[in-house]
Amino acid sequence: MTHELKQIFKSFEQQGGEQKAVLASVVALEGSSYRRPGVRMLLWEDGHMIGAVSGGCVEKEIQRQAEQVFTEGFPKMMSYDGRYRLGCEGLLFILLEPFKPAKETIESFKNAVIERKTFELISNYGDVENQSEKMGTIIKIDSSEFPLDPSLQVKETQQVFRQSFEPCFRIVILGGEHDAVSLCQVAANMGWEVHVVTHPTDDKTSEHFHPAESFHQLLPEELDEITLDPQTAVVLMTHSFARDLNYLAHLRSTNPAYLGILGPKKRREKLMDALIEQEPEVKTDFLDAIYGPAGLDLGAETPQEIAISILSEILAVTREKRVISLRDKKGNIHSL
Repeated sequence: MTHELKQIFKSFEQQGGEQKAVLASVVALEGSSYRRPGVRMLLWEDGHMIGAVSGGCVEKEIQRQAEQVFTEGFPKMMSYDGRYRLGCEGLLFILLEPFKPAKETIESFKNAVIERKTFELISNYGDVENQSEKMGTIIKIDSSEFPLDPSLQVKETQQVFRQSFEPCFRIVILGGEHDAVSLCQVAANMGWEVHVVTHPTDDKTSEHFHPAESFHQLLPEELDEITLDPQTAVVLMTHSFARDLNYLAHLRSTNPAYLGILGPKKRREKLMDALIEQEPEVKTDFLDAIYGPAGLDLGAETPQEIAISILSEILAVTREKRVISLRDKKGNIHSL
């Protein structure tokens, strides 16, 4: 959810204080819902909205109730009972609060995202229909706390929703062919940070990878310029055996969340044999962690479908899920 909060802050900064904004946060839930507690959206005074807290059915009611917050300037609690309105959702408890973070808060948040820090949001709320300046959300970065509205006297209440945010999930794409472009676009649409690396001799430029966070032309020995942490997936798709081998050799001491290689099984086996011959000390754990061919068996044919296949596997691996149809899953869709 970090990327959604990132988009909210970005939207607020772009507006430059020209109009009022209200933050809606789902802080509690009874039953089931399209999204879980912790999802947030930003509402502007002119009716424009950033993000969503459901599949689209709750937002109009949130917008209607947010008018009181726009007018009076104090946070309020609301509920939305989808069990009677929709027949499938549960009871949502939503905190509506003025959103006007100070410049210091915005800069601290942006630095935390860039430096890939874990941070926390602490929402203090009350009973439904309650309205109070003591309610509201504080963002905690390291040991510092920043209220999302400095004019409020937020105090800890009996009802507190705490949410920890990990660094934005990101994907490093090694390759510059058409399928890499498609993977970049689909991953960016998911809200992931996309970093593209092509060989210096490739003819692709950053313009081909417009949604990407960054674009690099690096030799394998220059890969150290990109930090690969446990919140990073790597997909190797240069379409060159020699380049794949060299990039793979320089990745052998890293431990990304996912490492996938494009191409058939025979090609993967040849790569593994060549890597062991070139780097005899390569660890077995590294080799066992490689997914190749990258992707789930979805019957993908086009570059866009292949991108969905690869990204689906990354989700399954990083979230430790055994892939099945939701129709065949016993119990709730989301873990409680």
